[in-house]
Amino acid sequence: MRASEFQPVESAHLLSAALDRASEAVLILNENGHVHHANAEAARLFRKDPAVLIGVDLASLGLPDDILEQARSVERSDAAGPGATVVRELTLKHDDGSRDWVRLSASDLSSDDQPRHWLVMVRNVTSEIELRERNALLTSVADRTNRAVIVTDRDLTILYTNAAFANLFGYTPEQSIGRRAEELLIGPCTDPATVDRLRQCADDDRGIEEDVLVYDKDGHELWTTAYVKAHRTRRGKVKYLFGLLTDIRETKQLRSLQQLIMSSLASDLSITTIADQLCRRVEELAPDVVCSVLHVDSDGLIHPLGGPSLPPAYSASLDGVAIGPDVGSCGTAAYLCEPVLSQDIDNDPRWQPYKAGPLGAGLRACWSSPIKGKDGRVIGTFAFYFRECRGPSPWHEQIVAACIQLGALAIERQEVRSTISQVAYHDMLTGLPNRARIPSLIAEAIKACPAGGHVAVAFLDADNFKDVNDTLGHAAGDEFLVGFANRLRAQIRNGDMLGRLGGDEFVIVLQNRDPLEASLAAARITAALAMPLTIGKRQVPMSASMGLSLYPDNAKDIETLIKQADAAMYKAKRGGRATYRFFSADIDKLAEERLMHSTALREAIASEALTLHYQPQIRTRDGAIHGVEALARWHDPVLGEVSPSKFIPLAEECGLIEQIGVWSIKLACQQMASWRRARLDIPCISVNLSPINFQNVNLAAMVAQILAANDLPAKMLMLEITEGVILNERATVIATMNELRNMGVGLSLDDFGTGYSSLSRLAQLPIDELKIDRSFMRDFENDNGTRAIVTAVVRVGQSLDVAVVAEGVETEPQRRLLAELGCDAMQGFLFARPMAASAFSRWLLDYSAHRASLMLRQVGRALAQAGSTEAERKPRPSAVAAG
Repeated sequence: MRASEFQPVESAHLLSAALDRASEAVLILNENGHVHHANAEAARLFRKDPAVLIGVDLASLGLPDDILEQARSVERSDAAGPGATVVRELTLKHDDGSRDWVRLSASDLSSDDQPRHWLVMVRNVTSEIELRERNALLTSVADRTNRAVIVTDRDLTILYTNAAFANLFGYTPEQSIGRRAEELLIGPCTDPATVDRLRQCADDDRGIEEDVLVYDKDGHELWTTAYVKAHRTRRGKVKYLFGLLTDIRETKQLRSLQQLIMSSLASDLSITTIADQLCRRVEELAPDVVCSVLHVDSDGLIHPLGGPSLPPAYSASLDGVAIGPDVGSCGTAAYLCEPVLSQDIDNDPRWQPYKAGPLGAGLRACWSSPIKGKDGRVIGTFAFYFRECRGPSPWHEQIVAACIQLGALAIERQEVRSTISQVAYHDMLTGLPNRARIPSLIAEAIKACPAGGHVAVAFLDADNFKDVNDTLGHAAGDEFLVGFANRLRAQIRNGDMLGRLGGDEFVIVLQNRDPLEASLAAARITAALAMPLTIGKRQVPMSASMGLSLYPDNAKDIETLIKQADAAMYKAKRGGRATYRFFSADIDKLAEERLMHSTALREAIASEALTLHYQPQIRTRDGAIHGVEALARWHDPVLGEVSPSKFIPLAEECGLIEQIGVWSIKLACQQMASWRRARLDIPCISVNLSPINFQNVNLAAMVAQILAANDLPAKMLMLEITEGVILNERATVIATMNELRNMGVGLSLDDFGTGYSSLSRLAQLPIDELKIDRSFMRDFENDNGTRAIVTAVVRVGQSLDVAVVAEGVETEPQRRLLAELGCDAMQGFLFARPMAASAFSRWLLDYSAHRASLMLRQVGRALAQAGSTEAERKPRPSAVAAG
């Protein structure tokens, strides 16, 4: 059928019907811009009756009428041509105030031979605009999140990525869309098993979440949490895969690393365990590296802490290596206090002495960073080894930044623990293991002792430490102990252990030594201690008494071994000192006896069971009482009479000598006051004190209080001190002596000539009396050397204008010789033994009566002799006269 067969009217009706079925509103305008025809959709869109629409212009319908002019302009342009259409989107406001989004298009229908008409088509696009705006909003939100969003089809071809994806991985949407996700994200260290689990998201409507190591555009590692979920059609088929990737390097991975180390620190694990855990966790986070942690001690020496993937022999070879400018990467980093990268270990000159280890393990590069403490010093290094010649990635740098802080925490904590351990288990003066640590040292030696072997425990006590400490002062005593410890260090071999129990007591653990070997070691140590030690300008003799106990021969438990060695040491001390003894059953008995004596002595002092005996001192020129010496005596209900030669040294060892000194002053002054009340003429009483008493700054005040309590003049008290006080340079001792002297209390230098007397120092001491030790009296009569010493002492006293008293005078020839020398006074068995106070009172009365009787006889003889002489002078009467 041809077009000519259609009637115009029929064509018009057919066109109108077709337009009424159109989904868009259609308006045909005449040349004046008024509606000539409107279809049914136009009536619905404009919410008006079709008849009302006819004849109105666009403005009346809420449409811009300038669109017609715009369409005419477009048609006239060279680029458009006839039939050009103008499209515009705008809001259409209805009479009820509601609005719709519409898309308006206008076209010029005119031809050359017909009047101008316009075709205006209007479509309601409200739902499209809302969808578009919603999509734009979603895109904006997706672009603003810090999580990477990726959408793929079921074959993993990328359809969409957001801005965070571009920022995280470096791929723009144009570079990523159309490519497979695996091609962009999976790298050499991505775990295939994790990728396979993520692919199974189609089987789980809840989606799958995994931590996975992926790679960015530059090949750098990125740890992410990947959440993948499938989007299905209504029929349940997978159409899209939605992925959400979160960077967890800092928020999760590094935090988990921090939590691991902090938990280990809180659990008080060892530094090597923590370093090992750190390295293993880091190697999980960065599978392409091998990690190591080194400690740098205060001497600049390297000590491996962790490196589980490094060859053990290589790590061991680094122990004790000093840091320096050419010591691999770690030693150089520690020396320079800055990171050091060696991208080619094989050819790096800094690595030449050390490269065999890492190269043999397939490691080609090393990047080491110093670990610094709070004070800025380098305390360790943290290193990455690489299997290819390369440097660190940004992810590596992030890991190292975190690990340096964690390493610093761990190492500083270890240093603090070491310091605490040093304080708790080491002697602060000598640096040796202390009393708390020594038992464990012995236990270690016993554990390492082979079957049939021996361990010798040597207990040493410095023979003259107390004299040095009391006379030269505590500073000199400390110097003596340090020198003593150094001598011992020099004599022990590798594997032996040395510790200080306290004071002047030391223990040496001799590993794997039989009795003969232990004896040779003891002899060598004894000989090494025989040389004097220089303290300041003085030569101080040094020696030790040593006792040895053998495991397992003498005992198998540690406490008993130490106790036995201690007992053997006391046997060596009683054997003359500067020697050694092995433990035996007899020694054990002596040790028990010593313990029993020390316990009893403490009880005696506490219960005031000690007594004083008194021995007179006789003036040489006339036999009068010069004074009396108070001597401590101890009678125990069980032990019987205990000699002062036993309990006085025991009191010094047990720290009781100062208490005995104070007690002696009190009791002696009380007795002196009693004798004064009884009208007994005793010029003064002497009391023996230890140099320790003179280190008490309150001694003078205490003596003054005792004298006042007994109403005694100060001159009636004489305090005897050993000549060792001459060596004491301590200001406290000299000040105390001067204070006593100023009070009027006398000071007597006891046992003069037996120690380290310094005449120049003696002249400066505020003393009133010198006492010649009783040991000189034994050979005084027959030995010219002894007599010369006694003579010299008497002459020293005379030159210093102080009295000289000789002790231990037992024979008349001794008395006569001392008198000839001009010795001022004497005491000894020749005159009287020490006796109790009541016996002394009777002796004094008898002695005074005897002296009075002698004096009367002398007077009688003198008178008789004088009478006889007078008679001889008178003339005799003559015989005549007589008759």
